[in-house]
Amino acid sequence: MAVKAPFNYIGNKYRIIELIQEYFPKNIDTFVDIFCGGCDVTVNTIANKVYANDINYHVIGILQEFQNNDVDFILEHIDTTIEKWKLSKTNESGYKAFRNHYNQTKNPLDLYVLMCYSFNYQFRFNSNHDYNNPFGRNRSSFNEVMRNNLILFKKQIDDIHFSADDFCDFNYDVLKSGDFIYADPPYLLTCGSYNDGKRGFRGWTENDDCELLKKLDMLSDRGVYFALSNVLEHKGSINNLLIDWASENDYVIHDINFNYNNCNYHTNNRNNTTKEVLITNY
Repeated sequence: MAVKAPFNYIGNKYRIIELIQEYFPKNIDTFVDIFCGGCDVTVNTIANKVYANDINYHVIGILQEFQNNDVDFILEHIDTTIEKWKLSKTNESGYKAFRNHYNQTKNPLDLYVLMCYSFNYQFRFNSNHDYNNPFGRNRSSFNEVMRNNLILFKKQIDDIHFSADDFCDFNYDVLKSGDFIYADPPYLLTCGSYNDGKRGFRGWTENDDCELLKKLDMLSDRGVYFALSNVLEHKGSINNLLIDWASENDYVIHDINFNYNNCNYHTNNRNNTTKEVLITNY
């Protein structure tokens, strides 16, 4: 059974991890998850060396704190913080006071606790990089499921190399011929709120898509295997850039069929179909 990251990160691939990993290479030496987010794909991919990168340094900071501290210390910090600030599904004033506290101290473990009580468990920041997500009344909390996920997740991350680089600045020299990179960037067609903080806090643009495709072409030329998650169609819009790129390079498009219930960019309306795919160079 797949390990679930202790986040409810928008855009995470936990629910389709088995569908996409069906197309991953076997016997991976070095694996890079270049847009790792909450690391659901990272911790469920077996490789001799694993690199997890995301430009959202707030999330990477939390992951590094998880990696560098004993799980009992982490859980004690979480429980003590919840008790101190009287955090609950209904105490909005306590949440706001704690949010103000975090924005002054910027403690990564406090950010994790804050996220647990925020609306839709999202990481949202203003232009000053202060956390500004509203309260998750009657829905969000650090519950027993998240506690258990954290305990299991912690066991999987000791040897992961974390970094918070822009994908353009990542050191791709760690990859040699036969290695594997997975890319799950923000999707232009869906414009999900997970774009916040993904690219210097300004969202994701078509130019970013083009730069990423160039990087994947470059790696492919070096003999590196890649898999790219994205959507080809959403609410009547077609991703012609992606379709043309895959066709011109003879890359393989795999349909990922999954019924996303309660997902903000998927719908049961047949006229608003979302076609999710995995594109590989093998």
